[in-house]
Amino acid sequence: MTSHQNAQTMKPATAAKKLGVYLEATPADFQEGVVSRSELNELQANPPAWLKELRQNGPHPRPVVAAKLGISISGLARGGITDPLTTEQIEALKAEAPEWLVKERATQSEVRKETVRIKERDARRAAERAARGQDA
Repeated sequence: MTSHQNAQTMKPATAAKKLGVYLEATPADFQEGVVSRSELNELQANPPAWLKELRQNGPHPRPVVAAKLGISISGLARGGITDPLTTEQIEALKAEAPEWLVKERATQSEVRKETVRIKERDARRAAERAARGQDA
């Protein structure tokens, strides 16, 4: 019995998420088809003009908007940003620096510091356990 290897495919929404682009801004043929793993790899390795344009100018999906603003996706929601934004709109928000954005950036900075602190603490504890294990 021979085994057939089917090409792994994904929905356009999944492929758009992996590419970091807003699905509704992609070409119709991308939105209406399925994307194979090899097609996704090719898009990542050699992005066509439409993909380069979307990545550069948007509109960007919420995870990308949040990353560009230096805040969490929840912070976007708290700030009232629910729609995709273009790079120009993101830059305008950064320049305007509304109070909610300043607050969310500070919150995100504290979260990052706490994450580093916990990681360092856990590494220190692991080293101490390892040292005790060698002494025994």
